[in-house]
Amino acid sequence: MGVLLGAVAYDPKVVTIWDGFRAWLRGPGGVDFDYLLYSNYERQVSDLVDGRIDVAWNSPLAWVRARRLAAARGATLTPVTMRDTDCDLRSVVVVRADSPVTSLGDLAGRVVATGAVDSPQATLLPLSLLRSAGLKPGADVTVRRFDVGVGLHGDHVGGERDAARALFAADPADRVDAACMIDANLLLFGREGVLPAGAVRVLAQTPPYDHCTMTAGPSAAGGLDVDVARLAELLLGMDYADATLRPLLDLEGLKEWRPPRLSGYEQLERAVDEAGFYDADGTVTAADYRP
Repeated sequence: MGVLLGAVAYDPKVVTIWDGFRAWLRGPGGVDFDYLLYSNYERQVSDLVDGRIDVAWNSPLAWVRARRLAAARGATLTPVTMRDTDCDLRSVVVVRADSPVTSLGDLAGRVVATGAVDSPQATLLPLSLLRSAGLKPGADVTVRRFDVGVGLHGDHVGGERDAARALFAADPADRVDAACMIDANLLLFGREGVLPAGAVRVLAQTPPYDHCTMTAGPSAAGGLDVDVARLAELLLGMDYADATLRPLLDLEGLKEWRPPRLSGYEQLERAVDEAGFYDADGTVTAADYRP
């Protein structure tokens, strides 16, 4: 019967990654494995909970929705694994180095740039951080959103890059006072020259949170649970020193797979509720979200 995994095609490299993983996973002593690509996470989550795929490579936001949908239906989800690079991440709010803003409270009446509407790291979590400082997005601060790759849950870096660029827009009407991004992209934009060295400073950062998690759905129970357990064992056993695997692991952005944990999603659960993005049953309730 085999294990069917769903993954979102946020970049052409996804085909290279999962073609390579598929060949390795199906090798001697491996597991009958195949994958299906999706254009957005909402369809992937629905198919996971409905049993059309057995395992999903979920974004953090996709995990939140999958958990809520499954709980509402009395179904069971089982976390399988996550990457070493999915653990203990932070999002930051940055301002120009010469900005008079010295605290989140100073952003009242100013313009804050974010990533796409469905980006956990560049929109939902940073806006929750603003709320914790007593600022209501859209009322106390103006939010300028850069909706690049909507449906990809922030896996597309374009929205964050555009938000960063807006800090230094040539036209004052297009310029923002602060921009939100994940800390790794702050470093990336510095290397790219999007944010010149010494031109910005971090105003605030979120508490640490976790990112993607591989999740087994209801169809993985029963006869498939042994195959899913074997899949997890194989992934956890991938060795970065293996010359066959290293290029694939580099493309996927990890050096090792780790056992999953769920404690790193509490912050995002709160942010989703504050923004009214999903309801308690996992229904999409964000009025301006169309993946």
